[in-house]
Amino acid sequence: MSSKLIFTLLVALIFLSVFTSPAFASNAETKGNPHHKKVVNVAHRGASGHAPENTIAAFDKAFQMKSDFIEIDVQMTADGKLIAIHDTTVNRTTDGTGSVSDYTLEEIQQLDAGSWFGEEFAGEQIPTFEEILDKYRGKIGILIELKSPELYPGMEQKVAEALKERNMDKPRNGKIIVQSFNHESVQLSKELLPRIPHGVLAGMSWADVTGEELEEFATYADYFNPNMNIANEDLIDRVHGKDMKMWPYTVRTQEQADRLLDLKVDGIITDFPEYVHRHPGKN
Repeated sequence: MSSKLIFTLLVALIFLSVFTSPAFASNAETKGNPHHKKVVNVAHRGASGHAPENTIAAFDKAFQMKSDFIEIDVQMTADGKLIAIHDTTVNRTTDGTGSVSDYTLEEIQQLDAGSWFGEEFAGEQIPTFEEILDKYRGKIGILIELKSPELYPGMEQKVAEALKERNMDKPRNGKIIVQSFNHESVQLSKELLPRIPHGVLAGMSWADVTGEELEEFATYADYFNPNMNIANEDLIDRVHGKDMKMWPYTVRTQEQADRLLDLKVDGIITDFPEYVHRHPGKN
């Protein structure tokens, strides 16, 4: 047998082994199946497992960890300013006490929002909504949760105005999303910001959500984002069947992340972005 023929046979064998390997087949399947796309990594209140939640430190950490989105909680001060804080009181995450709505912006930004998490974060302030938009626009996606909007009449309009002032109300890449547990607030926000994707948040009470309810959500929402404990294959299939996506919350362990990755959710909202970064064998 000539050396030229042997060389040709070897090349053919290498070609066959590469393009029929499981790795190649899995790669091809991933490209052809829309539900095998990369899972969106959403840093809950920033990378809040590593830095004090809803602070610039936590948002910067999420960016450094290459999260796709930061999730922020928006509320309003006594003088009508939009700020990022989760609880309706300042007790848990600052050195102050009382309701968020009792503080002016100047007063609330004098509070220490970092020391409770660690001494190295002493002096962290509660950031404004506008500050977050200006700092992270174009760098990382922003998932905006309207927090307890029933306490803050007009909050939806103020959020919409802040986005419109920055020409962020017509995103081409889906990097701005608005969501809330208050579904009436989501509907109002969608009317004000028709080109921005919206999501409905769903707690444990929505474990038995009906097809009719999902169909109603789909008239104004692009996402059905449930408590991770009610996420299962049937619910994911039904949500996808209504052309919505699912980003469950809130992952705090590797095991929780792995379960959701196995279910092939569209995104995961987590305090620890490193748990969602893809692992070998996860699709």
